[in-house]
Amino acid sequence: MVSWRIGHGWRGGADGDRVRQVTLRTGSVTAEPAPVARLGVRQLLGNSGFRRLLGSRFAGQWGDGVFSAGLGSAVLFNPERQADPVAVALGLAVLLLPYSLLGPFAGALLDRWDRRQVLVFANLLRGVFVVLTALMVATGVGGHTLFVGALLVTGVSRFVNAGLSASLPHLVRTEHLVEANALATTIGAGVSITGTASAIGLREFFGYGNVGSAWTTSVALLGSLVAALVAAGFARGRLGPDQVDEPDQPMVAVARGLFDGGRAAWRTPTVAAGFGALAAHRVAFGISTLVALLLFRNSFTDQGILRAGVAGLGQALAAGAIGVVLAAILTPLLVARLGRPSTVRLALLTAALAQLSLGVPMRLATVLLAAFVLSLAGQTIKLCLDAEVQSQIGDETRGRVFALYDTVFNLSYVIATAFAATLVADDGQSVPLMLAAATTYLLGLMGYMLLFRRAPARAPTAAIQPAAGV
Repeated sequence: MVSWRIGHGWRGGADGDRVRQVTLRTGSVTAEPAPVARLGVRQLLGNSGFRRLLGSRFAGQWGDGVFSAGLGSAVLFNPERQADPVAVALGLAVLLLPYSLLGPFAGALLDRWDRRQVLVFANLLRGVFVVLTALMVATGVGGHTLFVGALLVTGVSRFVNAGLSASLPHLVRTEHLVEANALATTIGAGVSITGTASAIGLREFFGYGNVGSAWTTSVALLGSLVAALVAAGFARGRLGPDQVDEPDQPMVAVARGLFDGGRAAWRTPTVAAGFGALAAHRVAFGISTLVALLLFRNSFTDQGILRAGVAGLGQALAAGAIGVVLAAILTPLLVARLGRPSTVRLALLTAALAQLSLGVPMRLATVLLAAFVLSLAGQTIKLCLDAEVQSQIGDETRGRVFALYDTVFNLSYVIATAFAATLVADDGQSVPLMLAAATTYLLGLMGYMLLFRRAPARAPTAAIQPAAGV
């Protein structure tokens, strides 16, 4: 009898778990799950390419924080300023839909052009739009014209973020993508808050008038310039794409971006399942957001340190931000122990229970807790899907899938708020909508499990060498 031995090694399983390969004898294979070995912050930041990518990302996020806070009340697309539920939904649609509809076509560019060049020139373009918007603020331009300028800045920012996500697998090994995404999210949230705080301080220095607001807004240009400069430090081709799967005509390539992104996602069951889970979260979260806005404005009253109105919305946003940061810390630990599929299932179930136990009562304290838990669960799903796309989608179509990802992320949210706006009362009190949101999470869980079953099991692979003796 001949015995064969497989060299011990590690591979990524179909579900994102790690599998240790052991001895193969007489044609039988034994595989046992083992946890992912985490690198830790120090080793991740020891990767010069990853560190440079983070530098470009954080510079842009700081600038975005400055830009958003600098505009302040000068930008009139804030849904909180609207007077009724339908107007709130309309404000969200106008803010989110334009780039969401164009994103898949722009994604084709990420899979056709050198991403290093895209990051450099897109950041510079964002800087131009920042300056133009600041000039509009300085000259007293408002309304839809000012909104268009702000929309152009945010649109380019999302395009840049899609390029950064598509580039990450060229710098970090597949098994460490969740950890790398979590680190980027955690620090990035802090950097964005720092940008917001910087804008507040700058407004004190420059003043609160049109000219002062314009100067504060224009400081965001520094973030775009630094982001472009840092990205320029990559060698050409370092960020991909490694190969181009596009027709010769650029317009045809751009026009088919949505179809290609959807086809690539559908052909990868783990990614398709993740898209379903994310869509379910965004639908439920959109319903909850609209209800919460109306509750804080028209129903809640101050309760000790808990506030209603604009201050209360600020507290809800802070609770959600804490949930996002905590998700960045917990998700790598959960994935290492449970695997990505089980982590997503746990997040969806947790969100459904939170919606029922904390959302349905519609009290000030429980709504704040719901904002924390739902943000934690939603960000966990997003981080898992980020890593799934980065590890399972080919480099030649990854940019289009991430652009489609952005469309699903925003479009499902807008559709949900539009639906809820036709049913919710002006004071936000609507138990049926909270139950509908909880049901959506449960349906998302069922859909995720059904779609994930399409994923084929992967057999252990390794170089096989003869063992000593016959």
